[in-house]
Amino acid sequence: MASHSLLLHRAVLLGAALLLAISRPALSAESANLLTNGNLETESKQPGVPADWPAGKDKSVTWELEEGNHFLRLHSLEPGKTVMAYRQIALPADVKALELSYRWRCRDLKPGKQAWFDARIMMEFKDAAGQKAGSAPAAPYLRKSAEAWAPKTVRFLVPEGARTLDFMPSLFQVESGTLDLDDFVLTAVEAGPLQAAAETAKAAAEAKAAKEAEARQVKAAATVAKGGALLPNGDFEAADKGGSWPAGWPKLNEASWEKEGDNHFLRLKATEPGKTVMLYRLVDLPAGAKALELSWRQRVTDLKPGKEPWFDARIMMEFKDASGKKLKEKPSPPYTRSNTQGWVEKKTQFLVPEGAISLEFMPSLFQVVRGTLDLDDITFKAVDPATLIAAQQAAAEDAKKSIVPPEEPQKAKWPSELHVVGNQVLNKDGKPVWLQGVNVVSLEFLVRGDHLLKSLVVAVDEWKSNIIRLPVKEEYWFGRSSEQKDGGAAYRELVDTAITLAANRGAYVLLDLHRFGAPRPEHAEFWKDAATRYKNHPALVFDLFNEPHGISWEVWRDGGFVAEKKKPADEDAFLTPEEKAKQSKGYQSIGMQALLDAVRGAGAQNVVLVGGLDWSYDLTGIANGFELKDHDGHGIIYASHIYPWKRDWQNKVLLVAEKHPILLGEVGADIHKMDFIPADAQEDPYTWVPDMLGLIQKYHLHWTGFSFHPKASPVMIEDWTFKPTPYWGAFAKRALAGEKFELKKMR
Repeated sequence: MASHSLLLHRAVLLGAALLLAISRPALSAESANLLTNGNLETESKQPGVPADWPAGKDKSVTWELEEGNHFLRLHSLEPGKTVMAYRQIALPADVKALELSYRWRCRDLKPGKQAWFDARIMMEFKDAAGQKAGSAPAAPYLRKSAEAWAPKTVRFLVPEGARTLDFMPSLFQVESGTLDLDDFVLTAVEAGPLQAAAETAKAAAEAKAAKEAEARQVKAAATVAKGGALLPNGDFEAADKGGSWPAGWPKLNEASWEKEGDNHFLRLKATEPGKTVMLYRLVDLPAGAKALELSWRQRVTDLKPGKEPWFDARIMMEFKDASGKKLKEKPSPPYTRSNTQGWVEKKTQFLVPEGAISLEFMPSLFQVVRGTLDLDDITFKAVDPATLIAAQQAAAEDAKKSIVPPEEPQKAKWPSELHVVGNQVLNKDGKPVWLQGVNVVSLEFLVRGDHLLKSLVVAVDEWKSNIIRLPVKEEYWFGRSSEQKDGGAAYRELVDTAITLAANRGAYVLLDLHRFGAPRPEHAEFWKDAATRYKNHPALVFDLFNEPHGISWEVWRDGGFVAEKKKPADEDAFLTPEEKAKQSKGYQSIGMQALLDAVRGAGAQNVVLVGGLDWSYDLTGIANGFELKDHDGHGIIYASHIYPWKRDWQNKVLLVAEKHPILLGEVGADIHKMDFIPADAQEDPYTWVPDMLGLIQKYHLHWTGFSFHPKASPVMIEDWTFKPTPYWGAFAKRALAGEKFELKKMR
């Protein structure tokens, strides 16, 4: 008799073997078919449903009997709707190749619009974590009816790491049809012949692709040698054989071939919100091309970008290798989110990655609400890559320098908590605090920011800012952007890191909800959450709403209906709110007081900043009875945003300075005039900036200059070396360091 320990050992081994057999089936004569009940003859415990197969909820998948034989039927009940019988099949540990055999027939089949909208058996491999593993087997398919039963056998390799096979017989988005299936057998087979055939086919395909690529490169080089362009007919002057369209360019319903004087050009027009309008050309590249220059002319009118930052007018490009596969490296797309003043000339250069033999060229109105993009004189040419390589290396070094590691909170270094008394901002000891700093922007338009932490550290340590205005977006905060998959956790953590970096250096942070128009319910939702997170943090001031505009003071404070079509505030004053809502499209604002109440309701006593009307410039309502009520907090600072086209500083801003503290949340000037403001209304920054700094210093106004980013105008820095712009940043940096400026002229 075996000993007790030996019996126990055998039991453990038997249990392990059983577990292995369940999780990873072994091959045997009895279980060679990995797809159980493949002949569909065994009924499950649910009457009328074959064992191990899904039951069709809407009779689109049924178990049929014909002359003593059972089979599976897929029936299209609704045009364009996929009908699928799904099985997940566990694979043996050592399987390298599989053979699938089955019978099928198809009746009344009408395929869908795309080439793959038909009757097919889709399959996909998954790894142990349930993620896709390797390439999926080619799907057997039918695109026409086959009334008689037909046998079919296919073989395919199993990719490394595959643990299961998703098996999905389908009527895939067909218009109509019935697919009958029977006698499925899925077995492991020798992989050697398939691997040899795959290698042979791969080598042949690579050789063919290389030969075709060489021919295309030779042709491209010959075109260049003759003085031609890599992109023929880029000026749109040559017509096709029909004479109604530019030669070489694809026809598009949303495009038109236009003429002004003697000049032809192509026009893209977006009329359906959210629908992409795109032209496509494949540009062959000459051998040895290491860098390209793209130049073109464009005119943009009536453009309203879409919801995401990249929903705009842009030129997308992708490199392809000899096999037609897209390469990882691709040029950064030139884009615009605003209209141009007539035709403008554009140019960009980029490196060509190793292995690229062609470039996909795709001018687009990408998911915009509306807009027109006119294009002309498109030219590609090869250029010396040396300058671009040097710039790439410099950018890599810059990226290394821009890395700022997170810091643990050092509360002993944090600034003193603020409160408002009269028109003064005081610290916890009752001493006046003069808040002076910059806007460190990017979190309002990029979920990961742009040089954010480095900019903040430089602004405090080198530019001597004692406050940083940090614009954020509630959509990113809650993770509602399509590019966010974590519910906003990384975004909120980045905001936390920025606040800690500033506070550890003794600086305050003005957390700005960077929205425009009038407050909505989702903005109160943001402040409930953010105020709960940062309540009573001594370094935090809450900027409730970036730039209110286009509403009356009543709506500004108390909320009300806001029409989408902007009108003078008193034009419809005789209408009731209900009448306004019926006659106009718009939304219901909750008002600024509701945002303040959301902050206080979260238990946060932090000082708040409240902007006036006219894009936060106009504070006249504050002097005329529309002040907010703050019973449970540390007080209110009122905000104004002043740019070189704003006039009447005394009556729009300073009129409340004796009663309330004022912070210029945005202020600055650019040498490049804004295209949305008449040019003659924009003063030269070299005369405007010194007077504005003189105004700030004379009336002891708090301020945060806009912006500490080289591409968000008006810019204070030229690039990411943080060199001050001579017309604005240099003056501001000197003012932050304590230099005095004289106010010579009021505006």
